[in-house]
Amino acid sequence: MSNWIYVCAPDDLQVEEARRFDHGGRTFAVYRGPDENWYATDGLCSYEEVHLTDGFVFDFIIECPKHNGQFDFRTGEAKGPPVCRAIRTYPVKDEADGIYIDLA
Repeated sequence: MSNWIYVCAPDDLQVEEARRFDHGGRTFAVYRGPDENWYATDGLCSYEEVHLTDGFVFDFIIECPKHNGQFDFRTGEAKGPPVCRAIRTYPVKDEADGIYIDLA
């Protein structure tokens, strides 16, 4: 069952930017990739629970601001030390009235 939650307006993020989104006591990150598509992941680094959106976004990578560990935000895959555990990804839809993520 889907649980689509409104995150932001489409114009709130530029290409290769991320936005933090808190819901239900959890933190998520929403990204606008260089392909103009939207992506969402857990918002905390899997190595040490640091907010990923404080890091650097380039191409399809989010870099943790604390240890420079990198994740592919399309798949959640950890891309190198010190991170070795992937982060969860979530479906995203781009509607005329906003960007939504499915937290189901």
